[in-house]
Amino acid sequence: MKGRNMTRWRDPAKDPRQEKKTNLITARGYADMQGLLDHLVRERRPELSRKTGEAAAQGDRSENADYTYNKKALNATISKIAWLQRRLDDLTVVDRLPEDLERVFFGAWVTLEDDEGEEMTVRIVGPDETDNRHRWISVDAPLARALLGKRLDDDVTVDAPGGEQHYIVTGIDYAGTDHRR
Repeated sequence: MKGRNMTRWRDPAKDPRQEKKTNLITARGYADMQGLLDHLVRERRPELSRKTGEAAAQGDRSENADYTYNKKALNATISKIAWLQRRLDDLTVVDRLPEDLERVFFGAWVTLEDDEGEEMTVRIVGPDETDNRHRWISVDAPLARALLGKRLDDDVTVDAPGGEQHYIVTGIDYAGTDHRR
């Protein structure tokens, strides 16, 4: 059977897309997702509906590129709206600090030093708000799992694709600034 919907077979037990996501999110991440949903519902979908209607009024839809493009964009937007509505219902907003600020928990900015003395700072966030440019990592990521519960000067070992990585926790901060904006 051939077709555009064919994909290669993946073992469900090893497929990372089948792993259950943590339903935690920061208050800022939730507000960002809610803002995107509002934009799609109030602005994007009505705009695409209008454009699709105008293109459909021009006649033959089978040869109308504007109609085809806008219809696909409209369907993608409607799918994204449905996904956001379901996902926002499932999420739990973490909007308070943990009781023990000396340990690494969800929402923490953690400064790590590797074996070569290089430092990096990561923030542990929900899987829906990861940002590689700013080193916001998912609470489900191997590094985040290894960091949870650690204290200052604790050693951390992470199984990475390139082999084991070793770090020392040199800083834990919950009052860090939002480095994305």
